[in-house]
Amino acid sequence: MPIFRDFLTALRLALKAKFAWMAAGVLLVVALATGLSAYFGGRQPATVALDVGVSTMRLLVPLLIVLLVQELLSREFDKRYYLNSLTYPRGRRSLLLGRFAALLAMLLGLLLALGLLQIGLVQFIGGIYPQATPVAMGQPYLIVMAFMALDLLVLAALATLLAVVASTPSFVLIGTFGFMLVARSYGAIVELLSSNAGVVVNAEGYRASLGVLGYLLPDLGALDLRMLALYGKPEFLPADWPWLLLSSLAYAFALMALAVWALQRKRFA
Repeated sequence: MPIFRDFLTALRLALKAKFAWMAAGVLLVVALATGLSAYFGGRQPATVALDVGVSTMRLLVPLLIVLLVQELLSREFDKRYYLNSLTYPRGRRSLLLGRFAALLAMLLGLLLALGLLQIGLVQFIGGIYPQATPVAMGQPYLIVMAFMALDLLVLAALATLLAVVASTPSFVLIGTFGFMLVARSYGAIVELLSSNAGVVVNAEGYRASLGVLGYLLPDLGALDLRMLALYGKPEFLPADWPWLLLSSLAYAFALMALAVWALQRKRFA
């Protein structure tokens, strides 16, 4: 099956690009951030440790996505490796989907390792420094990790699209992180302007302008449900979570469909 062969090829390319070492570096940084932040937690060290650990994961894993996409796709077009990979009787779509599937497999494996690491560290910290309101590392934590995986899926789909249409690999980094910062922050800014109009002079105008982004970008900030695990209260789960789930999946699917369409019509020099 062509897609499966491209999947295996992508895994070999990632291992050759030292993905294992990069993943180990992410695990080490997250472990250090989680462990050291517990010393600044006051009466709730486990809560602070989990909060900092989740923030570190949400910052470092997108960087790893960009590096992998640059290795698996941008380098393919920049170094003209497609002269070899596309000479066999296989479609461009199978090349793109196979490598995207390998990217998702590696990300899910890394996210699973990070989740288990967080559980072990937070339980260890909670055993040393007991607190009155323990963190919820059961089902609430699984929900947090599932929505984080959805956030990463959207970013991976966007990075894939940028790798197909961009002329330079550096644009994948700039475009992905620019999209991430806007999509993760505009919802919180709109909420702030709605609750506190005195922050800026023309709060209504700012809120209307930012509200337009809701029709163009997914609200990745709403996918950050860490409060559910930090305090274990079901009210932190948004009432419209099915809509968040479906809209983010649809957005990722649309980005991948656009990437396939762009690659099918891409003219190679």
